[in-house]
Amino acid sequence: METDGGGGGGGGAQRSSASTPLLSKNETAAYGGRQDGDSNSCAASSSASLTVVLSTLVAVCGSYVFGSAVGYSSPAESGIIADLGLSVAEYSLFGSILTIGAMAGAIASGRAADILGRRGTMGVAEFFSLAGWLAIAFSKVSWLLVIGRLSIGLGIGLLSYVVPVYIAEITPKNIRGGFTAVHQLMICCGLSVMYLIGAFVFWRILALIGVIPSLIQLLGLPFIPESPRWLAKNGRWQDCENALKRLRGRNADILVEATELRDYTEITQCHSKERFLDLFQGRYTLSLIVGVGLMVLQQFGGVNGIAFYASSIFESAGFSGRVGTVAMVVVQVPMTVLGTILMDKSGRRPLLLVSAAGTCLGCFLEALSFFMQEFDAWDKGTPFMALTGVLVRPPC
Repeated sequence: METDGGGGGGGGAQRSSASTPLLSKNETAAYGGRQDGDSNSCAASSSASLTVVLSTLVAVCGSYVFGSAVGYSSPAESGIIADLGLSVAEYSLFGSILTIGAMAGAIASGRAADILGRRGTMGVAEFFSLAGWLAIAFSKVSWLLVIGRLSIGLGIGLLSYVVPVYIAEITPKNIRGGFTAVHQLMICCGLSVMYLIGAFVFWRILALIGVIPSLIQLLGLPFIPESPRWLAKNGRWQDCENALKRLRGRNADILVEATELRDYTEITQCHSKERFLDLFQGRYTLSLIVGVGLMVLQQFGGVNGIAFYASSIFESAGFSGRVGTVAMVVVQVPMTVLGTILMDKSGRRPLLLVSAAGTCLGCFLEALSFFMQEFDAWDKGTPFMALTGVLVRPPC
């Protein structure tokens, strides 16, 4: 994709022209001469404007959809099996097909976000999610349940990439960490609310409730700006400038940020011929092992298994499924909020260490609980041991 390289030698008078690139080199240099005298506009550009807040809220509706999809299968399990006569194997397919769809959506997400834009990709993802929730809500046969769940998986696979990317690209540097952490918080909120409501409502009604955040995001997308970075990458400099002004405020000075966008675009175009296999060079080995290893080991820790089948796990352990899922909500949401607050204060590594320790302890207590039940040992204590094992796991 080509960027508009013309007009680089123009001065400040040329900036108002729609055909002129976002910044000329002379404008960039001229900014240094008035940097001190415009501190108020710089301060405005480094804080969250109302547009940034509203755009983030619309974007994280997709994160909420993600959490709702993960949290749906646990409270709906007994109702679906009873109404449609599904076997355990058939319901297991319904629960796990979400992950297959999410894998396919995640593979396509990067390319889709580059072609359709961040807003366009979120819109496509929500159409998949909306169709999936409606298919589940009105299904009379098991295969339609599976197709609906697969469709939701495709949607959340796209959302899992594009939502945090969009938030990171519209927020100022100094508050980017806190805003992107809202993505994880809303996933946890979606999961927890599904657990809570699902303990009291019919599974078809629960699926219709899942439609609400998808509709909110679809209706909100036309009113939020596209990512300035994506616009710059596609050579739409005037649109990029307009988006920056909306996001930072009309009185904010966007020259420094616009310069960074221009430099970033030029650098990425220079390296556009790099291939995927270049990641496997020796200099990237450690980073690749750490990054991929953390994601893989998190999945092997059983986070999705607990989330998908929490209710039946509690019942198998001899504990009330309804009470157990409500207890998860009471613990998970405050812990996720705490993690969001501590992320930029304590750093990622200490939180990862605490999270890994919690996962290890949780797995041990759950396994020990079911092991002791096999030998009829401590019948009164093993249900609480299983509950404690689930609750000490890191949320979401």
